Amino acid sequence: MPKTIKVISVNISKEKGTVKKPVPEIKLNPEGVEQDAHAGKWHRQVSLLGNESFEKFSKEAGRQIAFGEFAENITTEGLVLYETAPFDRLKIGKTMLEITQIGKKCHGSSCAIFKEVGNCVMPKEGIFARVLQGGTIKAGDQVEYLPKVFKVMVITLSDRASRGEYDDLSGPEIIAQLEGFFAQNRWHHKIERKLIADDADSLRFILRKAKEEHYDMVFTTGGTGIGPRDITPEVARLMLTKEIPGIMESIRLKFGSEKPNALLSRGVAGLMDETLLYVLPGSVRAIKEYMGEIFKTLRHLLFMQRGIDIH
Repeated sequence: MPKTIKVISVNISKEKGTVKKPVPEIKLNPEGVEQDAHAGKWHRQVSLLGNESFEKFSKEAGRQIAFGEFAENITTEGLVLYETAPFDRLKIGKTMLEITQIGKKCHGSSCAIFKEVGNCVMPKEGIFARVLQGGTIKAGDQVEYLPKVFKVMVITLSDRASRGEYDDLSGPEIIAQLEGFFAQNRWHHKIERKLIADDADSLRFILRKAKEEHYDMVFTTGGTGIGPRDITPEVARLMLTKEIPGIMESIRLKFGSEKPNALLSRGVAGLMDETLLYVLPGSVRAIKEYMGEIFKTLRHLLFMQRGIDIH
């Protein structure tokens, strides 16, 4: 049976940098916890810490740490909170929280716990969330953990591969690269793979479907050259609502300085409403090069896309 997750304390402080005091209940609104010092129009509206962290730190401190002393609004039991990931959600009663950050910089000498013990648990094990739906939370409330699952589609465009004349290698390479990225960020994901001919109508149909079904990301491979059947960039651009030209421009310049033929690739990146779209070349070597550069900005881009400022 799934382990029960519940709230064991709710806590408020009127000033930042001070411990929070347990209260019978807290009320959440679009800016966070009512009457709490950390409420506001930002991404760290609500702080949470698991009892699992309290028990561990109490041993280190040599005394029982009281709920609220780490300045957390909600103390939970039954879920290792710091093993969750940004964009996961917590449903508590009628409220809905979206996790936005794991850990934070400690206040140091201005932190009551740090001054006493010389250490603090929040920088590594506390989590922060924003309110998606308000309501009232009290001790004893059940918590439902809803991990974010990224929906991803990988599309290979190749006349010959679609006819079975050779195996598609670039599509699987994109998937392998993505598996590593998601694992590193502890993000759940579901990847769908498609193999089609270099056909504009087929590609347009699939991209439209991905946008309408709110896929988080789509990667295409193939059809970025200048041959008569290379139509991927033209179709992709017509589907974009926001182009992000700097990504592909940077990649072409970086690898084009060493291999001038790389400048002939016509990769595209941008948004189809809420769906990220990357148009990549059709070779395995190019996939490795492109994905390595894309990953440098992808995490930050996902936060920006959702209006979360993590600077």
